[in-house]
Amino acid sequence: MKITYVEDALIIRLSDKPITRVVAQERNAHISYAADGTVVEVVILEAKANGMLPIEMIYPV
Repeated sequence: MKITYVEDALIIRLSDKPITRVVAQERNAHISYAADGTVVEVVILEAKANGMLPIEMIYPV
């Protein structure tokens, strides 16, 4: 998993598979899928304005 923040867009890359389809979930959220239907990437636009930043990462102990 790779998380990137560029120009108020939060990009969460879950897989290295090529993206074959992108579906807009809401005005500011897009989910990208691979050919097999698995989620490859989630993009949240205007992340800071929507309260998505700062990100708090919680890891199991």
